[in-house]
Amino acid sequence: MQKTAPWVFFLLFSGIILSAKAQKTDTLKIDTASLNKYRIEPARNALPVILRPVQLVPQQLPVNLLDYKISYWHKSVIFGLNFSQSAFTSNYSAGGISAIALGSNFDYKAEYNKKPLDFTTETNLIYGISKNQGEGSRKTNDRIFLDNKIATQLSKKWSFFGSLTFESQFSGGYNYTNPDGTNAANPYLISDFMSPGYLTESVGFEYKPVKYFDLRFGTGTARQTFVLDTTIYKNQSGNYGVPIDHKIYNALAVQVVAEIDKDLSKTVHINARYALFIPYIQPLAYTSHRVDATLTAKISRLIAMTANATLLYDKNTSASLQGTEGLALGVIYKFP
Repeated sequence: MQKTAPWVFFLLFSGIILSAKAQKTDTLKIDTASLNKYRIEPARNALPVILRPVQLVPQQLPVNLLDYKISYWHKSVIFGLNFSQSAFTSNYSAGGISAIALGSNFDYKAEYNKKPLDFTTETNLIYGISKNQGEGSRKTNDRIFLDNKIATQLSKKWSFFGSLTFESQFSGGYNYTNPDGTNAANPYLISDFMSPGYLTESVGFEYKPVKYFDLRFGTGTARQTFVLDTTIYKNQSGNYGVPIDHKIYNALAVQVVAEIDKDLSKTVHINARYALFIPYIQPLAYTSHRVDATLTAKISRLIAMTANATLLYDKNTSASLQGTEGLALGVIYKFP
């Protein structure tokens, strides 16, 4: 009992000392900022980097201009050709007469437009012929029309213009009916090339509100009427206003011309022209009116139906209204 007492005191004393050291260690604070001096930074790029200021120096590049030319011309061409034919045997029970017909139409228009100058030229040629069995060939249509106009712009819609127009026909025209309505035994000549023929010079003002319509007021107009065949007066008593045994007659007048040239749709086109001629030294009864209209309806790229009509009142050619119309289906070419 006396031998174990010192060991017990030694163990108790050691435990007290260790407990005191442990309490002292728990209260110890560590400064982590001081550890930064032991940090190892990553190595930087060993290659040197030289920064220089950017300098912009303008340079001229060689440029080849495109060889484009401005064209002030606008052109269009319409050519139509129609053909019809019928044939019958002599014993065909329903009856009928063999016939053949051919018609053609050529319309050319060119316009030069460079403000303030505007020049327009138009050519319209129409000819048709038919032949029935037992009869000679007969015309179904015949016209020569040339129109040239130059204008200088006065405002957005008004211009001062000068024009030159020529009208006639290709071949002789005959009357196949007597005055009493019976068929003439021998058809007689009533017209021919330059019998009559008309040459009209006009100056005045033009109103053009839109591209497809224009209206001319020819306050100073002169028209020469030609009848080169001096024997036609025997069959055409008025001789187209030209004195007997004369070939030309000159008249001064006021002329009004209205024209429309427009696509009504992608396939339908109309061209119409109205001309009013009021002579200065003749009574108003000798005022002439003429309307020419052509309607074209395309069925395919090359096939089209064409309808044309003409109304004319001119006391120098007839005391009553004159008219003609035609309807044809055939080949038509338009460019562009």
